[in-house]
Amino acid sequence: MAADFLMHEKIWFDKFKYDDAEKRYYEQMNGPVASPSCQQENGASTILRDIARARENIQKSLAGSASTTSSAGPGGDQNELVTRIANLEVENQNLHSVVADLQLAICKLETRLNTLEKSSISHHPSATPPTQHVTPMKKVESPAAPPKKVELPSAPPAKKIGASEADGEEDDDDIDLFGSGDEEEDQEAAKVREERLRQYAEKKSKKPGLIAKSSILLDVKPWDDETDMAKMEECVRSIQMDGLVWGASKLVPVGYGIKKLQIQCVVEDDKVGTDILEEEITKFEDYVQSVDIAAFNKI
Repeated sequence: MAADFLMHEKIWFDKFKYDDAEKRYYEQMNGPVASPSCQQENGASTILRDIARARENIQKSLAGSASTTSSAGPGGDQNELVTRIANLEVENQNLHSVVADLQLAICKLETRLNTLEKSSISHHPSATPPTQHVTPMKKVESPAAPPKKVELPSAPPAKKIGASEADGEEDDDDIDLFGSGDEEEDQEAAKVREERLRQYAEKKSKKPGLIAKSSILLDVKPWDDETDMAKMEECVRSIQMDGLVWGASKLVPVGYGIKKLQIQCVVEDDKVGTDILEEEITKFEDYVQSVDIAAFNKI
């Protein structure tokens, strides 16, 4: 019964045989199994061999890179130097051409300046003549234009009578010991000067002075959107004052269909003021709600 039971069980009784056969196969393939110490020595030797191989590879790679750089370095540097020299020569030629153009432009400018100076001198000669040196023994008169005679206003007839009398007295008496003629001349000159000052003051008082004016831009606002804007503008323009001139106008939308009247006017500052103008416009209470000054400029 037991044998029959074991026959039906799935048990590998010969496994050790297969294990031994597998062991022998691997020993034949890799050699006999060494002791742990031998294994350690073999592992160390393999590591040393790997390190030596890595060193050799590194030395070979370094030697190869040095040889390549030594072989390719001088040629590459020489080519780079040649290209740089060629570029420098091209830049030098360009600079020479630029300098030549600048020199030519400067020469042209100098010639133009010379011609302009000559033309200005020919068209506008100097008003002051060249000064001439005067020797201590001889005086040279400058070739100036003859002096213009200045005509004074006609003096009163008493002056002529006095002048004729003075001439007669000079004929009679060559020497005036008391100097009465000089005093009379001073008095007459003072009278003439006062007369001229009076005439100048009268002329200056008659000359009109500058009138200060201002340009004002007004915003005239209505009560609502039903206000007749044309009638409101007509009412505003109906205001007439001395020194007030109405200008252009336009309707500017404010909002909700309401528009304001923007009108411009020019006023004389001494005659019309902004307060008076606002009071006159706000008198039209049926059309005008308020008046604002949008812009105020002096003319």
